[in-house]
Amino acid sequence: MAQNVPENALFVCFGGMSNVGVLTGLAGLEAARRAGPDKAQVFCLGGLPTQAPSVMEKTGAVRRIVSVDGCQMNCAQKIVENAGFRPARAITLVQDCGLQKGPPAAYNEADLETVIEAILNALETDAFG
Repeated sequence: MAQNVPENALFVCFGGMSNVGVLTGLAGLEAARRAGPDKAQVFCLGGLPTQAPSVMEKTGAVRRIVSVDGCQMNCAQKIVENAGFRPARAITLVQDCGLQKGPPAAYNEADLETVIEAILNALETDAFG
């Protein structure tokens, strides 16, 4: 069994080409900080398609996977699924948080807090969606 595995793995897009992509990463990091390291950590999305052994082992050992995407392309969710895992929750900011996709810096503290709360809520839910 993998060591230092939290209850929840967060796989976030962290795409720097839009505000919603940037927000996935910033909010994911803050949600993990607030939840605590035993509850949630941001996992290495890039380790999934490369089949990095430690990433695959730790991902397989968590209770719940949450993917967080900025837009409807759902890249993080697709990468998780293509690696053979199924997110318990998949959040898409433009749909689930009502945010508009725009330039990378086009967000405010209220947008960030909305996404943090959506992620924290997802850490408690087992239903896909």
